[in-house]
Amino acid sequence: MVQAAQVASDFTLFTHHAKTFPNLITALRNSMLRTGVFKNEKTAEEQVVAVLNFNIHLVKDFRGQRYIERVTECVPVEEKNEYTNDHRNEKTIEGKLDKLMDNITIYFGKITDRELYRHVNIMEYHNGEYIMTNKISEPNLKIMREKMDESDIEEFDNFVERNWGKQQLEEEPVLVNAGVEDNSELSSDVQKRRGRPSKDV
Repeated sequence: MVQAAQVASDFTLFTHHAKTFPNLITALRNSMLRTGVFKNEKTAEEQVVAVLNFNIHLVKDFRGQRYIERVTECVPVEEKNEYTNDHRNEKTIEGKLDKLMDNITIYFGKITDRELYRHVNIMEYHNGEYIMTNKISEPNLKIMREKMDESDIEEFDNFVERNWGKQQLEEEPVLVNAGVEDNSELSSDVQKRRGRPSKDV
């Protein structure tokens, strides 16, 4: 699935049974490791994150009704060059060693615990209605527009501005909890309306 999504396809659809978005990433990563093609967890996870754009999560309530609980976007985190050459400006050995240790700390942080992605809910179900939460990232918005004609682009841009305004996702992302897939930044009114759909849904 991951290989097919990497080449010669506009999009790829598949189903899964993960309860949370991080669980989905972990399951796909582990599957790739089991094939024996990848030996490094980070490398395998990078491949998954690169092709997994959106997750549409369905749930079934106690009445047996199935509905979309949330739509989540996977936003890859680009690796930045945070290393410096400040040690060259230091006059003492102690100062040079301090600056060198700063770079070493950054290096081991990237190797051992580098964040590869962020996941944000762009739409959530709350008590019988869907609430638009975080804006879709600009790279994905751009790709969507490229597949539309002029009239569709105009309607799509109006939809985006009406629901999310012109705020960039990268400016103030609202991250969801890795274990709960909730959005803690929603208004108190919206939070009160969370839960299973009402009986008339």
